[in-house]
Amino acid sequence: MNILIIGNGGREHAMAWKIKESPLCDKLFIAPGNAGTALVGQNVNIGSEDFYALGELCKKENIELIVVGPEAPLVKGVRDYFESNPWLKDILIVGPGKAGAQLEGSKDFSKQFMLRNGIPTAKAKAFSVSELEGAFEYISTCKPPIVLKADGLAAGKGVIISLSQAEAKAVIKDMLVNKKFGEASSKVLIEEFLNGIELSVFVLTDGKDYVILPEAKDYKRIGDGDIGPNTGGMGAVSPVVFATSSFMQKVEDLVVKPTIAGLSREAIDYKGFIFVGLMNVGGSPFVIEYNARMGDPETQAVLPRIKSDLVELFVATAKGELKHQNLEIDNDHSVTIALVSGGYPGDYEKGKVISGLDNGSKTLVFHAGTKDNTKDIVTDGGRVLAVTGKGKSLHEARAAAYTRAEKIGWDGLYYRKDIGLDLLNYKGI
Repeated sequence: MNILIIGNGGREHAMAWKIKESPLCDKLFIAPGNAGTALVGQNVNIGSEDFYALGELCKKENIELIVVGPEAPLVKGVRDYFESNPWLKDILIVGPGKAGAQLEGSKDFSKQFMLRNGIPTAKAKAFSVSELEGAFEYISTCKPPIVLKADGLAAGKGVIISLSQAEAKAVIKDMLVNKKFGEASSKVLIEEFLNGIELSVFVLTDGKDYVILPEAKDYKRIGDGDIGPNTGGMGAVSPVVFATSSFMQKVEDLVVKPTIAGLSREAIDYKGFIFVGLMNVGGSPFVIEYNARMGDPETQAVLPRIKSDLVELFVATAKGELKHQNLEIDNDHSVTIALVSGGYPGDYEKGKVISGLDNGSKTLVFHAGTKDNTKDIVTDGGRVLAVTGKGKSLHEARAAAYTRAEKIGWDGLYYRKDIGLDLLNYKGI
């Protein structure tokens, strides 16, 4: 079958690489793609939110399956657009409609959904700019640290943890009045801080049945030791040492099952990924957030551990036949390191020539912010590459990833040196 992946990041390159392994894949298109996706499929210069052009491409190339990578087209209704068009409605799509994508598109909707469906989560309250004084009063009742979340999409950067009430008041004013995160922070959630350790759980569901993919732990902050500003993600590790079978059973019983039951009860037809951001608090799972797609860079750590045919899983998901699918996962460890432009997540320069991409290593290098200028592969974003090493142990996977990362270079290259180190030294919660 002919398949289209929508998106242009490292997540989409990892998906393209995995999809291309399937004997079910004939032609693979990526819109718009990057220099890495061009190595496994055909890039098409169409933006991920240009639904009309994407539809025309699907008609022209006889696309039978669409996999939506990033959140923005889901929140803006790419599925709804295709389903409302008589020429496009029969194309299989992995990714929820606008209603389901609210799980990610609105932190307030997401929080209320959790509360309605009895899903364990931190207490929180949402405020808009007209309610600033009320927000200040609410903060005065909160015990620091205090978590402030932009309601809308902020590229994974719209969460700030304030260590005092005074700091929280200054931050929420900056978010609401000064629009620190643009329209994403036109409403802000003030949330209780949960003291624990984070992990990400990924669910693929057809709205009735589901499979749980390998879990991962990602590293959001820019600096070693988890310091500095939040980023889109500086690395990921899978499996996660503290995600024991008993803990994962709690996740399935207390989070996954009620989430899917809640979607069904609220008549939200959901076919795609649910990314559950969790906090392990003393052995109990609490949901921090939902995303309506796979994570980045977690995808680059998770997909290399899946032995099953990804296209088979996607087709079954889109057709509502996931009940008949089994997910086969290998026991290897994987470690992914994000290689970023100097200055990220602040200002950075593009167009830096990348060296060391071709060295015959078995270690995987997924492109994110790259571009082929016909002469060289150059940087074209903040997060440029994701290097994934695999091994029989976490130590072996880390060594493979870092050995490969050291061979890659460009002016201003930066990456964290401690991805997975906390889990290597893990002594329990």
